[in-house]
Amino acid sequence: MKPPRFDYVRPDTVEEALAVLADFGDEAQVIAGGQSLMAMLNLRLAGPRVLVDISRLEALSTCQETGDCLEIGAAVTQADLLDRADLAEAVPLLALALPHVGHAQTRNRGTVCGSLAHGDPSSELPLCLAALEGQVVLRSTRGERRLDAAQFQTGLLSTAREADELIVAARFPLRRAGAGHAFAEVARRHGDFAIVGLAAVAHDGQVRLGVAGIADRPEIREWPFEREDIDAVLNRLAWDLDAADDLHASARYRRDIVRGLGPKVIAEARSCAN
Repeated sequence: MKPPRFDYVRPDTVEEALAVLADFGDEAQVIAGGQSLMAMLNLRLAGPRVLVDISRLEALSTCQETGDCLEIGAAVTQADLLDRADLAEAVPLLALALPHVGHAQTRNRGTVCGSLAHGDPSSELPLCLAALEGQVVLRSTRGERRLDAAQFQTGLLSTAREADELIVAARFPLRRAGAGHAFAEVARRHGDFAIVGLAAVAHDGQVRLGVAGIADRPEIREWPFEREDIDAVLNRLAWDLDAADDLHASARYRRDIVRGLGPKVIAEARSCAN
């Protein structure tokens, strides 16, 4: 299929992009890498009046440490981030998860913030943002605001971004001293969206476990290291997530993944903590 007709705008500055979004609101769509949006356009699941291309904005192409976070601009591709020499030290969970995001070809075009904007509950990057308690930076002609992952990701393919707002960056907290991280997922093929994805962060006697692919957004739970009934806790979590059957897997299989893979991911994160 072919997408519906739309006007194309490639602004020279962030301010120009914000002005277009302010003028067109819901009738505008932002494109950076286009790995999700182009498919939606071709299937006519999206029909914007104007497409705003931010992929070449230098102001959004930076990836730098800012305070205690790695701030990733909206035009930074997944491949650029994965190629960052110090990523495994700075944000280990991202270094573990990024190789599971699509394939090398799609990572060369797909952006980190674009994945967050799409809000697929099976995606690896929204899971990492939630597990690390990161933030999304939104800007409009009205000003700027920062939303925690739990505030930003509101549901299935749904976020708290307003129609006139542009995601300008994502902020992932840098590794805290002594923290351990682990990531694993089960997918039909490498590069597919996860049937279930798990991310764990161990620090200061606590373990945070994030689960993607079951609820309509990543779910996070936290327990003490010394919890002896972790199998029972994970069993309750598997049921609490209210899994459903679909074309990719049964609800029972998804619960089994949480129960079977959860202890391994938690153990790996704990073993990396010091």
